[in-house]
Amino acid sequence: AMEKRFLETGEPNNLTLMHSCGQSDRDRGIQHFAHEGMLGRIIGGHWGLQPKIMDLIARNKLLAYNFPQGQFAQLYRSMAGGEPGKITKVGLGTFIDPHLDGGKMNEVTKNAPDLVDVVTIDGEEYMRYKPIPIDYCIIRGTRIDENGNLSTEEEAMNLEVFSAVMACKKFGGKVIAQAKYKVAANTIHCKQVTVPGVFIDAAVICPDPDVDHRQTHSFAYNPAYCGNIRTPDGGGDTLPLTVRKVIGRRAMMELSRNDILNVGTGIPNDVVGPIIAEEGISDDVTITVESGIYGGVPMGGIDFGIAKNNFALMRHDDQFDFYNGQGVDVTFMGAGQADKDGNVNATRLGPNPTGAGGFIDITTNAKHIVFCSTFTGKGLEVSFEGGKVTIVKEGSLIKFVNQLQQISYNGIIARNKGQKMHYVTERAVFA
Repeated sequence: AMEKRFLETGEPNNLTLMHSCGQSDRDRGIQHFAHEGMLGRIIGGHWGLQPKIMDLIARNKLLAYNFPQGQFAQLYRSMAGGEPGKITKVGLGTFIDPHLDGGKMNEVTKNAPDLVDVVTIDGEEYMRYKPIPIDYCIIRGTRIDENGNLSTEEEAMNLEVFSAVMACKKFGGKVIAQAKYKVAANTIHCKQVTVPGVFIDAAVICPDPDVDHRQTHSFAYNPAYCGNIRTPDGGGDTLPLTVRKVIGRRAMMELSRNDILNVGTGIPNDVVGPIIAEEGISDDVTITVESGIYGGVPMGGIDFGIAKNNFALMRHDDQFDFYNGQGVDVTFMGAGQADKDGNVNATRLGPNPTGAGGFIDITTNAKHIVFCSTFTGKGLEVSFEGGKVTIVKEGSLIKFVNQLQQISYNGIIARNKGQKMHYVTERAVFA
């Protein structure tokens, strides 16, 4: 409705859009805001699935700031509690650090106000992600009752809905909810209420959930992805032996029994979960995803962030308490560039400002990081006939470079604190 109004009248315009995840499937979600003039500023966690947003950023058509996904999710909690921001080590030494880029993603933002700074506490430096006032918070759920109480039981992720609502209310903002069903007052079990009605100012019942309230891109609703049923294990398709699978299988040799692992977007999420299922080792390791998933088989590609048959689904912001605190045993991450110091760029490749997602949060505190990447890109062709790696055609994109476009992972800081890292390609492994 907002998009339609803007296209017809030119209003609302010059909006600031805040979002911690990449809520889009290259078409829907925040892509509805991707019109020149509709947005004046975007503060987001990831834009890899929002090509129109990335194009606006690349063409300097709006101010663009990138925050690590977990810090963003937890910033809402800090804002809701009236704190002076989110204080953390996450982001130091990366492009989020104001000593480097300050999370500013294009030229037009370079002279804009900083949204992060570095503070010193007890002689140590920390990042501070500053509070950002919110006027409106748009959320969605499954059922809303006549008193406005909202549930989210058919959503495939829990996310940080309540924290965002509370942050909005702290600044006197209004909350608008979209739901699939309207039900009688007090018929939602109290433990299933995600947002009490006293905090919701307006509600809309979606007239066509199959189009405008889909659980994920690939299907309107599948109960296996929100825990309402469990489908039989096994019997899935075996992944063909591709360069991505070869990299994934070698990367998984770094696992040990009882490890808790994380998989990031790209090669890891597309192949690690399916390989674990193929090999029948689901009971030997615990797979997690930053959206809050524990166990199960994560989906990849455009549906990244959900899983079927997971045994637990935590809130998004709570998941990052684990990642930013204890840290996972092993994380498998995609990578676009690496340099001689072990620095890695996974957040800006060419003109496309994809953003950090959970990459910086997770790699900062993981005990062992395994980057998964082809040695070169764009046109690489590899054969594995006869059990040998044969480079049929070399890629034209060089990934091992002298200078990165952005520092997403600081290899010098990692070495100084004794963090373990491997960089796995189809032809070599670097440590």
